[in-house]
Amino acid sequence: MDTSGVDELIADLDALARARVLVLGDVMLDRFIYGTVERVSPEAPIPVLHVTREVAMLGGAGNVLRNLAALGVRGTLLGMVGDDEAGRTVAALAAAEVDADCRLVVQPGRATTIKDRYIAAGQHLLRADREMAQPVADTAAEDLVAALGAAFDRASGTRGAVVLSDYGKGVLTPQVIARVIARARAAGWPVVVDPKGRDYGIYAGADVLTPNRRELAEATGLATSGDDDVVAACRAALEAAGARAIVATRSERGLSLVRREDAAADSFAVDHFPAEAREVFDVSGAGDTVAAVLAAGLAAGLDLPRAARLANVAAGIVVGKLGTAVAGTEEIRHALHTTALHHAGAKVADVMAMREAAARWRRAGLRIGFTNGCFDLLHPGHVSLLAQARGACDRLVVGLNSDASVRRLKGPGRPIQPEAARAAVLASLASVDLVVIFAEETPLALIEALRPDVLVKGADYRLEDVVGADLVQSYGGRVVLADLVPGYSTTATIRKLSG
Repeated sequence: MDTSGVDELIADLDALARARVLVLGDVMLDRFIYGTVERVSPEAPIPVLHVTREVAMLGGAGNVLRNLAALGVRGTLLGMVGDDEAGRTVAALAAAEVDADCRLVVQPGRATTIKDRYIAAGQHLLRADREMAQPVADTAAEDLVAALGAAFDRASGTRGAVVLSDYGKGVLTPQVIARVIARARAAGWPVVVDPKGRDYGIYAGADVLTPNRRELAEATGLATSGDDDVVAACRAALEAAGARAIVATRSERGLSLVRREDAAADSFAVDHFPAEAREVFDVSGAGDTVAAVLAAGLAAGLDLPRAARLANVAAGIVVGKLGTAVAGTEEIRHALHTTALHHAGAKVADVMAMREAAARWRRAGLRIGFTNGCFDLLHPGHVSLLAQARGACDRLVVGLNSDASVRRLKGPGRPIQPEAARAAVLASLASVDLVVIFAEETPLALIEALRPDVLVKGADYRLEDVVGADLVQSYGGRVVLADLVPGYSTTATIRKLSG
């Protein structure tokens, strides 16, 4: 992936915050029971799990909502639970998601779907499912459709997308699916479907289907081992579903996007996106991540290839985690920078990696320094500031304003160089040990997380105006005002070039 491509993806990632997504489908409770195994049962040849902790989280359509929340996207969850303890837990977990609106229909006599996973030493020992995979009652289906209509009414005049998260548990009946797609099309909202079963015709009118390789093979009866096989199966599935495109998730092989270019000419465009994961650890929930990012991207106005590319990066993060995990905005941003700036290695980091590095340096007795800036069009003044900062400490961390924050500070014409390029230049300097990009107006949150021994700014600042100076001095750190090299200014350079 080249640097310019990363710059585009970062801009696309920032655009997702404008999105609004309605999620309708099978909501379930995912429970993870962790423990240790030290012996085999005397009653049967099975391991004995000594349980040490349990974690409950939203699964199915609920996990799509979790992924949207991690991206800062406004999500609305529409689903069904039983009148039971698991259903009440699902409702509480859904209500706890930030910027989420949840409408869960309770059907008496119906059991909330539960998936219990037993895990030891990072390995799944067993999954136990409790479910009632039967079509919902007609009255409950009407309640769901009514809730959808109310959600569309509340979103009137806005741009968004719909995700149908079908796990085959009975919530998305053909009748419900048809009514949802019709309402979405009337509103001009694209529909992304995570499908189930063999009959993709029930999703007629949807924009994008996101089956995994196994589901695609089951639906079409075709092989899905190689690229050509997957493309042929996607084309067959598109014909059956009457959809615009299919994004097939292929585990360690990444994503394949097959989309109609011209329905009349029966022509298709194909894109294969190699897997971004360094190591595939657990594919649970990766399909939810892909559906969430695709829908958010389409709602934000991205075209399908760009949305699919971003979804592929997010999926690569998720499969490297245990359980039904999500990929947050900062994780995706860091993954993009890491890919584009491979030559800079670990010198471009997120906040968590910064903290870990700082802990290592402190254990070695090293003094940590911090400075920050936009560093657009690096000039001798910048180089001198960084050299002086490094001279005042043993390890220097540089906070770099993101493109969005530079625009807020300097105006719509800035920065000249995108954040990936600016980070690459800073990371190449011997005086810089770590670069961390921040999106806030000031670096105060970074300073609080790092707690540097030395805080450095240029001598054009007064001590009382240096952000974080009070904090650093409160725990015994010092503030250094570095000498300026006269005659150098990015703003003046831009003015000279434009003149």
